[in-house]
Formats: sequence, structure tokens, C-alpha cells
Amino acid sequence: MMGEEINVPDLMASFQYAVVDVLTSHAVEAAKNLGYDKVAIAGGVASNSALRAEMKEACEKAGLKFYYPSPIFCTDNAAMIGVAGYYEYINGTRSGLDLNAVPNLKLGER
Repeated sequence: MMGEEINVPDLMASFQYAVVDVLTSHAVEAAKNLGYDKVAIAGGVASNSALRAEMKEACEKAGLKFYYPSPIFCTDNAAMIGVAGYYEYINGTRSGLDLNAVPNLKLGER
């Protein structure tokens, strides 16, 4: 309702719950539908403790093995790419609209 005060921590917790619920249910359903007996998560999202806990519980209930890395190995590649791009920009690097993605290009290579 307009003018109503929003409890931001509750809003964020509700958002996290909704995202975790969708990711978990879709992952488990996909694994079962495709005949897999394992589910794995990785990357920055895998460090989310709520997702890890919910996914672990859902996989146990569904009879699926669940694999996840230690949080120290859950790096956020988007943040690393953003920082690399920032420093390229600061150093004067500019690219045209013809720039294409090269997924195995090493930093500093052109």
C-alpha cells in the first residue's frame, strides 16, 4: 500500500526464500525428470547458506546425492570480470560495438 513503511530485512528475507524455493524445486524436478541421481551447485550462488541448506534437504527427500563446494571456493566470476573491466576502462581501453565474447581469452590478451 502506498505510504506504508516497508520492513526491508523482512522483504529481503522473503525475496531470498522465494528465489531459493524456485531454484531448489526446479533443480530437483529437472534431475528427477532427466533421470539423474545427483545435483551440484557451484559459483557465487553456491555460497548462499540458505540455498545450500534447502537444496541439501530437498535432495535428501528426493533420494538425490547433493554436491557443493566449500564457500571459500564459491567465487563470483561476474564481480571479478567487472573489476577487470573497470581497470581496463580506467587505463583507457575502449571497444566498439563489434566486440565479441571469447570465453577462453586470458586477461590482457586481445
